[in-house]
Amino acid sequence: MAADSEFAHYMVDVFRLFGPVTLRRMFGGYGIFHEGLMFALVLGETLYLKADAENLGDFERHGLAQLTYERQGKEVGLSYYLAPESLLDDAHEAAQWARRSFDAALRSNAPKKKARRIRIGR
Repeated sequence: MAADSEFAHYMVDVFRLFGPVTLRRMFGGYGIFHEGLMFALVLGETLYLKADAENLGDFERHGLAQLTYERQGKEVGLSYYLAPESLLDDAHEAAQWARRSFDAALRSNAPKKKARRIRIGR
């Protein structure tokens, strides 16, 4: 088994207090899913967690970088940020970060409200 695969499979144990997670090969790494939603991503031996406007401050306070890639000469940021290394050794901390990232995944998966059209006159 390759090192990145071993690291990805280790995440099942890391997130044990959060709840059952599954892995799926994607993006040259592994998506980490809970209840059918991806809330984390492993690339190589690096863990990234889902972020949105509500939990972004948690990542920023810890100085954790955004996952980016280059497309057509421009750097593009994804809604995933480095996970703090400390959660790899602390299942309680891992569960807290996983919950916030899973909540971000739930919010991003929620149906978007359509703008209501108001017809004025004829």
